[in-house]
Amino acid sequence: MKIALFGYGKMGKVIEKIALQRGHEITAKVSSQSPIESFDLSDTDVVIEFSRPESAMNNIEYCLNNNLPIVIGTTGWYEHFESVETLTNSQNGALLHATNFSLGVNIYFEMNRKLAEVMNAYPSYEAEVVEIHHTEKLDAPSGTGITICEDIIQESNQYQKWENVKKSQINESGTLSIASERLPNVPGTHEVKWVSEIDTIELNHTAHSREGFGLGAVIGAEFLKDNKGVFTMRDVLKF
Repeated sequence: MKIALFGYGKMGKVIEKIALQRGHEITAKVSSQSPIESFDLSDTDVVIEFSRPESAMNNIEYCLNNNLPIVIGTTGWYEHFESVETLTNSQNGALLHATNFSLGVNIYFEMNRKLAEVMNAYPSYEAEVVEIHHTEKLDAPSGTGITICEDIIQESNQYQKWENVKKSQINESGTLSIASERLPNVPGTHEVKWVSEIDTIELNHTAHSREGFGLGAVIGAEFLKDNKGVFTMRDVLKF
């Protein structure tokens, strides 16, 4: 399979390594120094997009308007999701989006949803979320953290919204806390706690490297090559 990389930072380089290991070819490495116009993408099968939030929409629209299936790992564009979904369908395009492509994290998402469903019957427990990333991460909270919170809200009658502060700073009932920490050399850690006066139930995921994110993105590209429509990692993993 021929893959173009839109974004060639740390994640782009990890994806390149894994794609080559799996027998794929890299047709382009688009970056601020090497714009899209520098490349001939006519024989590209799939684009994997890990750029920056301010570049994501232009990259998405370019791919959909040029019949290029696109795997999107960048976050910060989801306020435009409805228009992107409409464009994908009108162009008979293919788009796979995820706030996190790690296979382990997507299993964690499923566990978080199930736990929140169970805890809905026990209002004596209060939830809180913590996400910890490297100091270079630009967005806070992380897209992964937002997904965790939104899934809890969907499954729980106790919460209607989330706020990016520590739990001790929450002043309004029905608000779920998500605290963001930025520390050197942390690929990504996410913690969900359900706390009562009696005990605490914790569900944690700790990434050891960026390899898991890269592998999931390449597996997603392999899935997307022969499909049309808008997909998530739940489709790829058949949850």
